[in-house]
Amino acid sequence: MADYQTLRTTMVDTQIRPSDVTRFPVIDAFLKVPRELFVPASRRDAAYAGENIEIGEGRVVLDPRTLAKMIELLDVEPHELVLDIGTGFGYSAAILSHLAEAVVAVEDDATFRSEAEAALAEAEALNVAVVEGALAEGAPMHGPYDAIILQGAVETLPDAIADQLKDDGRIVALFQEGRLGVCRIGLKSGGAISWRHGFNAGAPVLPSFEARRAFAL
Repeated sequence: MADYQTLRTTMVDTQIRPSDVTRFPVIDAFLKVPRELFVPASRRDAAYAGENIEIGEGRVVLDPRTLAKMIELLDVEPHELVLDIGTGFGYSAAILSHLAEAVVAVEDDATFRSEAEAALAEAEALNVAVVEGALAEGAPMHGPYDAIILQGAVETLPDAIADQLKDDGRIVALFQEGRLGVCRIGLKSGGAISWRHGFNAGAPVLPSFEARRAFAL
C-alpha cells in the first residue's frame, strides 16, 4: 500500500516549496489534504506526480506546482468567500477550504460533482458547497466573492465571472495564448480588473472559455 503521507510531504518539498510558494497556510494545506482522494481511482498511484492528471472530458486536476502558485497569488484570508470554477473532483476546493471562511465550487459535470462531494466529505472539508451550473456563468446566487480561481485555462474571461468579483477582490486564471500559457492575477477596482503577470503554466482550456473564432472566407 502506498505511503501517501510520505508522498504528500515529498510533493511539497520537491514541487511546491522550490517554486516560490512561501505562505505557511498554503504549504500547510497541501500537506494536510489527501490528494489521492481527488483523482480517479485508477490514477491514485500518480496522485503526487508533478503533472496534470486527466479526469475525463478534456479536464484535469492541475499539477501541484501550478495550483499552489495560483493559490499563493490569490492570497486568501480566513474571513473570505472564494469561488472555485471547474473544481473537477474537488482538490482545489479542499485546499482552499483550509484558507477561506467558505468556498463555492462550481461544476457542470454530474459525475465530477458526485466525485467531488464524496471526496470533500471524506476529507471533512465542511465549508465547501459544490453547486451545479455552467462554468462560464459562475454562481451569482452566492456572490459577490472576495476571490475567484479557475481550474483550467481560458482564452477569454466572460463578463458574468468578472461581475461576481467584489471591488478590491482578486481573480487568478491561466490564459492560453497560442501555444503559451500564462497565469495572471487580477485586481478589481472601480468595476474593472487590472491584470499582472504571475508565471508560465499550461492546462487545457475550460469548456465555454474559448475565444470566439472570427469567420473567414
